[in-house]
Amino acid sequence: MKVYMRMKKTFIVALFFLTNVFMQLSAQENIDLSGQWGFALDSTDVGVTEGWYARTFDESIALPGTTDDARKGVPNRLTPQLEKPQVLHLTRNFSYVGVAWYTREITIPPTMTGKPLTLSLERVMWESRLWVDGKERTEPQETGSSTTQELTNSKAQELKNSLTTPHRYLLPEGLSAGTHTLTLRIDNRKLYDISVNDLAHAYTNDTQIMWNGVLGKMELTAQPTINIRHIAVYPLVAEKKIQVKADIEYRGKKSAKVTLQTQAIHPQADGEKLLTKTVLNVGSQTVEYEYPMGADVKLWDEFNPELYTLSLTCKKGKETVTRETTFGMREVKGEQGFLSVNGNRVFLRGTLECCIFPLTGTPPMTTEGWEKVFSTAKEWGLNHLRFHSWCPPEAAFQVADRMGFYVQVELPNWSLTVGKDEGTSRFLYDEFERIVREYGNHPSFCLMSVGNELQPDFNFLNSMVKHMKQTDNRRLYTTTTFTFEKGHGGHPEPEDEFFITQWTDDGWVRGQGIFDQESPCFNKDYSAATRKISVPLISHEIGQYAVYPNLKEIDKYTGVLNPLNFKAVKQDLQQKGLYDKADQFLQASGKLAVRLYKEEIERAMKTPNFSGFQLLDLHDFPGQGTALVGLLDAFWDSKGLTDAAYFRQFCAPVVPLARFAKATYAGNESFTASIEIANYSAQDIANSRVVWTLTNSQGQRLAEGTLPGNTLYKGRITQLGQIAADLKAVKQADRLTLDVRIEGTQWKNNWSVWVYPVLESIETGDVLLTQDIDEALKALQQGRKVLLSPRTAQLKGLEGKFLPVFWSPVHFPKQAGTMGLLCNPQHAALRHFPTDMHSDWQWWHLVKRSKVLITDSIPAIQPIVEAVDNFANNRRLASIFEAQCGKGKLIFSAMDLLSAGSEQPEIRQMRYSLLQYMNSSDFAPTAQIGEADIRSLIDEKQTDEKTDATSIYN
Repeated sequence: MKVYMRMKKTFIVALFFLTNVFMQLSAQENIDLSGQWGFALDSTDVGVTEGWYARTFDESIALPGTTDDARKGVPNRLTPQLEKPQVLHLTRNFSYVGVAWYTREITIPPTMTGKPLTLSLERVMWESRLWVDGKERTEPQETGSSTTQELTNSKAQELKNSLTTPHRYLLPEGLSAGTHTLTLRIDNRKLYDISVNDLAHAYTNDTQIMWNGVLGKMELTAQPTINIRHIAVYPLVAEKKIQVKADIEYRGKKSAKVTLQTQAIHPQADGEKLLTKTVLNVGSQTVEYEYPMGADVKLWDEFNPELYTLSLTCKKGKETVTRETTFGMREVKGEQGFLSVNGNRVFLRGTLECCIFPLTGTPPMTTEGWEKVFSTAKEWGLNHLRFHSWCPPEAAFQVADRMGFYVQVELPNWSLTVGKDEGTSRFLYDEFERIVREYGNHPSFCLMSVGNELQPDFNFLNSMVKHMKQTDNRRLYTTTTFTFEKGHGGHPEPEDEFFITQWTDDGWVRGQGIFDQESPCFNKDYSAATRKISVPLISHEIGQYAVYPNLKEIDKYTGVLNPLNFKAVKQDLQQKGLYDKADQFLQASGKLAVRLYKEEIERAMKTPNFSGFQLLDLHDFPGQGTALVGLLDAFWDSKGLTDAAYFRQFCAPVVPLARFAKATYAGNESFTASIEIANYSAQDIANSRVVWTLTNSQGQRLAEGTLPGNTLYKGRITQLGQIAADLKAVKQADRLTLDVRIEGTQWKNNWSVWVYPVLESIETGDVLLTQDIDEALKALQQGRKVLLSPRTAQLKGLEGKFLPVFWSPVHFPKQAGTMGLLCNPQHAALRHFPTDMHSDWQWWHLVKRSKVLITDSIPAIQPIVEAVDNFANNRRLASIFEAQCGKGKLIFSAMDLLSAGSEQPEIRQMRYSLLQYMNSSDFAPTAQIGEADIRSLIDEKQTDEKTDATSIYN
């Protein structure tokens, strides 16, 4: 009896298991293709000729994944040396560009037998081909190709060559039940001329790598008799409805009557179910109709990213098929020169995303991988990402939709030969149509460009944008994201719906062209340069202020890329005995960059007819010779240069702004500023109370006030009036802080101004002030104290520049090439010259009247103020140093403190501070240098003109 019961129990368990398996099989319409695949490299491209599609392979690889992940290819044997250009960017540990083969077996269950199948590979670089059981499958892609007849042919429909959308293969006859072999041939060699020097971020080794493999979802799906292949949703915001276009394929034997049920689903309230009866013909067709969204329809924007799910069900008798897509009620326009979303003016606060993912060298294919990117950008006050010369995958759009980001997508195109090659032109048209079909429903997808900095054929570009607008009107389009092409870069093209540029025909619209040429002023904007622009203007790649490498970042690179660029800098510093200063170099250069980014952004926000800016960059760009221009590193982590809360003071929907004339003031002047508020939030701020204070470095209030209560209307810059403060109360040199805040809100901002008391005379004591090298050396031999400040033309060295090197000192090696000042604010020589450890605006006139001394041959000198060299050179640089020479004591200032024009308040104050130090017991330099050392810093050809400057001040 016990045996019988045990057998019965076993039989029941087995029956349950088999029933469960049968139910799973009966429901299975999809096969996940991820897992281990057989693998072989085909570097000589003989696989097709030799029939590799019918082979098995000894090696294996995990897909989704890349050859870099699997450590396949040519191993990296480079060493970190600065003089080797190959190591001056992140370097692949294993590199492979060529053909690779992948194969695996699958089992088709009875439920999928004989049904049409679609094999989908979410992302491939660049061309894929598929064999099933040794037979190549070349059916046309679902997405089709360009409607422009002169750019289409049958070959374009066979190739699977998209860099930005899934590769899909149709197997219309299906497969029999049982085992079958899938074989993929993937070729990541360059197919089309889309890029100068392979810089376009869709295909490059500078940010994204030229990987081989498959990313994202890999699946084989059975298609039902009625297949809703695609749904496009076109919001009609003003009419509170949507237009639906559904591509439906019917594989019945004859036409059939069906019912379409449409419903817009929202987490708070579902829309009505709309039933539409129609007739499906055999084959493919597009069904178009409108769906009402209701009186209380919820709109999508950055402040309220409301999302709907459109559910479309097709019913034929007992057969029911449903497909869903996400969309948002969003309408973007560029009317009257302004960018608007749903009728509300918006200001884009953006940065670039150049496919920078240093651990994998590939873009994330899941929402989790994109959440850090968008959430960090949002934390730092941004509402916009520009995907430079590439298009991200589906997951990125999903996160952007949810977080309320405005996205600009670009075709994989950074070419100087646009329109010259028919095959490339055909590819770009096809890629555009694939992108808007695949991602076009996403409300975050607001802007699109044909590519970055394109040249030369603007007839082609205008024709293409015209085609883009006619194909899909759900976003705005432009011919190029800026161009250097003569005669085109300063104004929009006829077909442009928005305009991205660095300058117009009337002047610069970014600080890089201004900040080193004009003395600091904070009352300017770009109105004069933008007055003739009739479409929304967005400033192009503002910033690009290089920051010294954070060498602690080296340990983060645990993936497929080796930071040989960082290692080379570290090694160079160690060999030169400068490694202990690496963090100071980072902090000094980075904090200068923060100051510059603040003024860049505020000047843009002060311009009434601006529609936004695109930073290059909030985070680092590890390619193109290493362009570390970010306040965050390539992992979107902080470098410790500032924090998001401070950055949001000037980069946010609402920003208090101050216009004032200069950075430095004499104590007998008054400080005046006009205050305004840029309000690009979702609502007016009624009855505002704006409070301002001017405080000294001790926190004492020197002046304060309240500006009249006004309504701060959304979409506008509101001028509130002037403030003024008498500076006579400032008795010693100080940095003052102007704070402006909107009471009862989070919105506030602040600025520094420097005030120096009027010095009727500067006592030199027993210090000799001179510009003359011979006079200085004679005095030093006599045991005197000497402040030697030669004319700039008399000095050897680098040009004094306030701005750090542009972009990358490796990519653009002919720059003068420093990265700001570095000093110790506690040094007694600077006791009367308020400063941080880095450059700020009060240094501008001093730096511009200087040479930077190269002191590698005099390592003993003790800089009071030094310059941070660019990381490609890492020289010892000094602006002001002290030393003993002979019997005397010397301060050598390469900042000209004595020539005409030296009565600028901060120059007088620096001279005063140095003299106070030299006349005190603190002045006791320990470094000993010789006469030859000093003469090595002088350009002897320029010493004929001698000026005894002491008479000017005695």
